[in-house]
Amino acid sequence: MSDTYLDSVEFSYLVLVGRQLFAVIFMLASAGHFTPAKIALAAAHGVPMATVLVPISGVIALLGGLSVLFGYRARLGGCLLVVFLVPVTLFMHNFWAAPTAELFRLQLFQFGRNLALLVCACQLVRVGAGSLSLDAMMERGRSRRAGMGLSLPMLHR
Repeated sequence: MSDTYLDSVEFSYLVLVGRQLFAVIFMLASAGHFTPAKIALAAAHGVPMATVLVPISGVIALLGGLSVLFGYRARLGGCLLVVFLVPVTLFMHNFWAAPTAELFRLQLFQFGRNLALLVCACQLVRVGAGSLSLDAMMERGRSRRAGMGLSLPMLHR
């Protein structure tokens, strides 16, 4: 009988790959937030001050994506992605205001996709980036220093 369960090391690598793929979604999407076409589209969807808010949302998505990609302050990065996803989902994918059945289906799909991404971002905020991240590396370093009786203030004397 074969054992098909993942052990903790395999699971850590699976979490790493998933976290990186998740981050790339936002990093790639952020590039479009600096184009006149995306700003005009947002303005057409009723986004107030689109010329300012769309590029800011691109920066938020990029910073959140980079944070999650490297696992550095990934919970904060997840919060940035939540802050990005909520208004984008409500303003840009408002399927309830679609004028045609085709646009309704497209916006409904994109709304559902963003809800799934929002759930993933909330899970990242809740549990962190996993053991293969800069956050975990820094925590292990702090634990080692604490175990040796050293603290940061003592190192700076």
